[in-house]
Amino acid sequence: MAYTTEGIRNLALVGHAGSGKTTLAESLLLDAGVINEVGVVEKGSTVTDFDELEQKHLHSLTAALASYDYGDTHINLIDTPGYPDFIGPTLSVLGAVETIAIVVNAQNGVESSTRRMMEAVKQRNLCAMIVVNRIDAEDVDLEAVYAQIQESFGSECLAVNLPTSNGSDVVDCFFGTEGESDISSVEDAHTAIVDQTVELDDDLMTAYLDQGEVAPEQLHDPFEQAMRERHVVPVCFVSSKTSSGVRALNEFICKMLPSPLEGNAPRFVNGSGDEGERYDVVPDASKPVLGHVFKISFDPFVGRQAVFRLYQGTIKKDAQVFLKDSRKGLKVGNLSSCLGKKLSDSAAAIPGDIMLISKAEGFAYDAVVRDAHDDNDIQLEAVTLPTPMVGVSIAPKSRGDEQKIAEVLTKLTESDPCFRIERNPAANETVLRGMGDLHLRMAVERMSVQYAVEVETAVPTIPYRETIGKSAEGHAKHKKQTGGAGQFGEVYLRIEPLGRGEGFDFVNKIVGGVIPAQFIPAIEKGVQSVLEGGAVAGFPMQDIRVSVYDGKYHAVDSKEVAFVAAGRKAFIEAVSKAGPVVLEPIVDLEVTVPADNMGDITGDLSSRRGRVSSTDSMPGGMISIIGQVPLAEMDDYQSRLKSMTGGEGSYTLEFSAYDPAPGDVQKKLSGAFQHAEED
Repeated sequence: MAYTTEGIRNLALVGHAGSGKTTLAESLLLDAGVINEVGVVEKGSTVTDFDELEQKHLHSLTAALASYDYGDTHINLIDTPGYPDFIGPTLSVLGAVETIAIVVNAQNGVESSTRRMMEAVKQRNLCAMIVVNRIDAEDVDLEAVYAQIQESFGSECLAVNLPTSNGSDVVDCFFGTEGESDISSVEDAHTAIVDQTVELDDDLMTAYLDQGEVAPEQLHDPFEQAMRERHVVPVCFVSSKTSSGVRALNEFICKMLPSPLEGNAPRFVNGSGDEGERYDVVPDASKPVLGHVFKISFDPFVGRQAVFRLYQGTIKKDAQVFLKDSRKGLKVGNLSSCLGKKLSDSAAAIPGDIMLISKAEGFAYDAVVRDAHDDNDIQLEAVTLPTPMVGVSIAPKSRGDEQKIAEVLTKLTESDPCFRIERNPAANETVLRGMGDLHLRMAVERMSVQYAVEVETAVPTIPYRETIGKSAEGHAKHKKQTGGAGQFGEVYLRIEPLGRGEGFDFVNKIVGGVIPAQFIPAIEKGVQSVLEGGAVAGFPMQDIRVSVYDGKYHAVDSKEVAFVAAGRKAFIEAVSKAGPVVLEPIVDLEVTVPADNMGDITGDLSSRRGRVSSTDSMPGGMISIIGQVPLAEMDDYQSRLKSMTGGEGSYTLEFSAYDPAPGDVQKKLSGAFQHAEED
């Protein structure tokens, strides 16, 4: 292999839509000599936007890997989507890289996705850098953009190069102090970098104070430590359109970003939940294999593909690996390095590598890959993904396509972790939930274009939930005699509310064998049937503890079916006494609109029972309005927002919590359920 772990750099480009990440990736690849000309997004000719729908709609829909060599350094560059609707694939790559490069459009400054990604970087304890793109665009105030970055993310955001000659070039201020800049003194910028870096090294600080300067080669290790501790967030300036600063960025990636040997260690644990213990990973090729699958895709010709990061050990082509909970080994057939859709066969993967496995049947998203099966439950700390709340009801256009649609929906959820499938038996509908209208429209289009499945879509039932407001008890006896062996089961149970979001807890408090242990699961099964279908309005129930404390059985007539029925009836009786409540989903809403539309937007949100919590001014005369609103009030919001803003507004939704629905809403839902039950 031409490179070592020490020579690998893993970097993800993230940022708001329109910041130029895909074109920046093209410019980096051109500078490395990997491609002969820069691809154009509008022509569908870029390396990383190779998906048919990406080329049609002119924006990234999923994360794409472009691996290339720059001198002695092997760079795994991941281009990610910028639209908030496709946040799932973007967040999924965070565990695969040491460094996140947050790309900022110099024309727009710090946008909502920029802030969100910086927060995600902090949560994952990753190194961060900021790349200011489009520095040579017209009417750009780079000094103001730089000041906004420092105001938003702290004074530790420091330029390692600066734009010069009206953004047509950059001047280095990390290793040098000479030259002129468009926005500040090169010497002052160099001094700021040195001052910030030496603070973490007492010996270097002493030498700096004594000598008044530090040799550039002395800064390397302290600078990387400062990046690991986010004491320094380097800022680079580029123009992906004209390649200004692109070579400087490639060189900075190679010289100053951490390798897999130097980055912050990934958070693997052995065990789940609070019982999990930290599992130390060593990027050593001779250690047992430990890898992680962070992307699953489906190619129409080769089928399932798995992109994984190897943290420890060596995986060779045709090797056998094991996934969690699987005693059956999986063969690693084709092991490939990726340049977009172009695959190059590899004989082996070493620690730090990011590669693709073709024909990856059996591999799944978020799976941990090992080379031996044992009883350890090793897993990478899960990425916190937002809950998909916007839904569309899916039904086949052609009779008999139900199974095919189910298979395609499963592939969609495997490819994007922010898709979720729900089945609503009461409404007899299958619902695909995602992050927004655009997310769902692309999914439905992909079903048609890639999988040749045509579906009917409709507005789905709002995902209300049910719970209880107080403790209560229930009792039921199920007795049936049919000439032969009868049915008998009697159950006493107690229910109590849990905290919001705590789910369901079933407790067996039977003593003295009044109900034999083999019938307890049957009682829980009866309770679960009500939890799934609802007791007062037909929606799933949550945040309830059920304790079975007494009952009776018959030595001959007691059967599982009798205790299922008794458990169900006792639970329904208890719920009726416990102040049942219908909960409605509340979502966090962020609306970005022209400042002139602020009054219209806030007034409209108020009419939808929304609450505005804050407003922030943005570059270009835009304003961000943040608040909360019931999901049930958002059905027509896309068209309403377009009408109010002349098509200039955009919004994002993210699940916040379940709150009690207003009385009139509860009454309407309960009445509809009772009417349906009678029918």
